[in-house]
Amino acid sequence: MGFMEAVQICLKKYVGFEGRAQRSEYWWFFLFNLLVGLVATLFDGVLGTAGGLNAIASLALLLPGIAVGVRRLHDRDMSGWWMLLILVPLIGFIVLIIMFIMKGTDGDNRFGPDPLR
Repeated sequence: MGFMEAVQICLKKYVGFEGRAQRSEYWWFFLFNLLVGLVATLFDGVLGTAGGLNAIASLALLLPGIAVGVRRLHDRDMSGWWMLLILVPLIGFIVLIIMFIMKGTDGDNRFGPDPLR
């Protein structure tokens, strides 16, 4: 899956918490979030808007980011409630990153068919 395809899927399923997301879909969308944040920060600096554009961009991409994270956990055959680990300072973030890096389950699981097929 390429960059544009992953971004399109994530934005189309912006509140779709069902199904599974392969690693490439998650990480391409993660990169897209970083790039949008960087561009918004640069425009904030040029326009002097004190972080307003960055805040708007972050809010606009919050739900799609949570949704693709939940779908990524589903690919590992884990409940989306594991996303709440982000509330544990530092340790939760590290554990989630490790979970997002790990390979998904082969074949179908309780959350749907293998996204690689």
